[in-house]
Amino acid sequence: MTFFRDTATIFSREFAPVWRDPLSLVFTMAQPLLFLYLFGPLLERGTATPGPAWQWFVPGILIMMCLSGPLMAGYFLLLDLIGGSMERLLVTPVSRTALLVGRTLKEFVVLLAQAVLIIGLAVPLGLDLHVPGVLTGLTLLVVFGIGLGGLSFVLAIVSAPGGELFYGITQVVMFPLLLLSGVLLPVENGPGWLQVAAAVNPVTYVVEAERSLFAGRFLDAPVVGGGAAAVVTALLGLHLARRRMARGL
Repeated sequence: MTFFRDTATIFSREFAPVWRDPLSLVFTMAQPLLFLYLFGPLLERGTATPGPAWQWFVPGILIMMCLSGPLMAGYFLLLDLIGGSMERLLVTPVSRTALLVGRTLKEFVVLLAQAVLIIGLAVPLGLDLHVPGVLTGLTLLVVFGIGLGGLSFVLAIVSAPGGELFYGITQVVMFPLLLLSGVLLPVENGPGWLQVAAAVNPVTYVVEAERSLFAGRFLDAPVVGGGAAAVVTALLGLHLARRRMARGL
């Protein structure tokens, strides 16, 4: 019971700024909306995609949000570590694991709210809505985001107090992961070396699984591969974060 109470307390503490400033959700969606309305029509009109353009593109946008959202949990943790507010929290008997879970849940709620809005806006553009597949795809995003959130916590703790390591790694790693996963353009159309790099990128498998699920194809092989990649990422992120939290911040 103590763990759940601490988790709820941390979640409420982190989510309070969102309640006070709901417009912040809109501003954080500026980039996904630009891709949706400015880049998506180009795919629909000219670029060859393996399947209907919106059915292929919208899951990629959600992956972009999933990569950037959980990383913000680590960013806010880093700000608390630099500002000293985390030290005041640690003198209380709050569960260290609850610190991790509560902060990550806040990012998930924001991510899911944004994902529902993106999907709703994409339906009039041509997205064929398969509700069971979409719900399963969103669940897969949550699982994958758990691991990313845990890894961002570890990186934030290691980077404190300066933070240069966190900023450097997130900027250097995130964009190659996105580009090599084929969220914007089909990797199959690229050179051989690019396809090899994409094959060792775990995000690629999650993207392919999302596209299969959004098309209502639950039995496709990419669903298994993407599910495995998401679960492994979640287990690894949680393990490393809990281990680092237990050692102290």
